[in-house]
Parts: sequence; C-alpha cells; structure tokens
Amino acid sequence: MKAKSIRTRIATPEGLDAVYGVHAVRALFERGQPPRELWIQEGRAEARLDSLLDSARQAGVKCVGVARETLDGVAKGAVHQGVIAFAPPLQAESEEALWFRLGAWQQPSPPLLLILDGVTDPHNFGACLRSADAAGAHGVIVPKDKAAPLNATVRKVACGAADVTPVYQATNLSRAMARLKTHGVWIVGTAGESAQSLYQVDLSGPVAIVMGAEGKGMRRLTREGCDLLAKLPMTGSVSSLNVSVATGVCLFEAVRQRHAS
Repeated sequence: MKAKSIRTRIATPEGLDAVYGVHAVRALFERGQPPRELWIQEGRAEARLDSLLDSARQAGVKCVGVARETLDGVAKGAVHQGVIAFAPPLQAESEEALWFRLGAWQQPSPPLLLILDGVTDPHNFGACLRSADAAGAHGVIVPKDKAAPLNATVRKVACGAADVTPVYQATNLSRAMARLKTHGVWIVGTAGESAQSLYQVDLSGPVAIVMGAEGKGMRRLTREGCDLLAKLPMTGSVSSLNVSVATGVCLFEAVRQRHAS
C-alpha cells in the first residue's frame, strides 16, 4: 500500500513533533496513539514499511511519500530509517499527579521510581526511559531545570517508552524527594565513593533510585536528600559506567529482588 507521493517541497505540520525510526513510530500505533501524519521514503524503503503504512491507513492517518533528502532535513542528520511520524509533543506530568497516584496506590507491587538529577543528554535520557519501561518502573522524576527535553531524539532512543513511561517534573527536586519519604518511599542514591554495594541494599519495597549526571554525579542537595548511598562494584579498569547503563543495572537489581521475594 503506497503513500501518496508529493515531489514538491512540503512543510512539516505545525504544532507537532517529528518521531523518527521504525520502532518509535510503530510504538505509536501499538500504544493506540497514532500520529497525525506519516512520511515514508519513496522507493524500496516504502515497500519495506508496507505493514506500517497499513496500520496508518487503518487509523486514518495521512500518509505521504517523500524523497530521502526531505526526511534527512527533518531528522537533521539522525537515523530515521525511512519513516517520520508527526505526533503531539510529549509533556512531562506535574508533581501533583505523582502525589495523587502515590496517595491512591493500589498496584500489587510497591512503587519503583527513577530520579534523574542533571541528565541533560537526550540520548541518555531516552535510554534511561527505555530501561525504566522494561523494568516496570512506575515513573521517572526529573528537575525542572538541568534535564533533557522530551524531544524527537528521546523518542527515537526510547523506542516507544517515552510515550508510555510517566515523567514527572519537579520544581524543586530535593523538596520532592522529602515528600516522597512521607509516602513511605526509600530513596537510594548512586555514588561511586560509597562503601556499600548496591547488591547489599534492599530494593524490594517502595524505592526511588537516584542517578546523577555523568562526571558530576548528583548535586549536593540531592545527595543529602538520599536515605543511603550505594555503588556498583567495578572490577575492571574503568571507574564508571554510562548513566543509562548504570540505570539499567540498578533498576533490574530491584526487579531481581522483587521477583525473589
């Protein structure tokens, strides 16, 4: 099923974000959140993406066949894999939404939250969201400042997780951490200089894991707001891991403990 071909120069839809990459675009349809418009690269890529076009047609999404150069211009050099969708921008949720959900908690498993302090790189942010979704985390908390935006790069790297994982924006992160404690959430910060290993920490209950920015780590007030600090034991020659890799290790240690208990 071919997209309607438009050879002339066309403008991107106003008020919408570009979502590029096969997995990120397909996730929009799988989550029941189809985009408003879909651009497909003409030629062999269009044939390869025939199933995606079928999903778009069934959802009533406008489909347009464009030249690769057009997609390259929209993606600004990023790998788009021959497809770009235009969807409403992602919006972080408010702190009030987090407090409401914690106050009315009825899920069988205790809260598992991820706090990102100073993670400003969209690639790392997207990878953290992907790990959070895979681990079944109930939300990601970021500060209002010093945080990566929820943009197209985040959506691409997250492979759909950015559209389903709640991201809560805290005006004052240290104050939000203090309020988490009133909801019974234990806050575990990660720091390489800690004497305690992550594997010695009980992560089976209500917990928020705090990850700091690469290089600088957590800010002082964030560190002081943690109930305890833990480290990942490093046995090789490198002294630290990429923040998104470390996030995955920490979250899945919590998953392992919860399954074991």
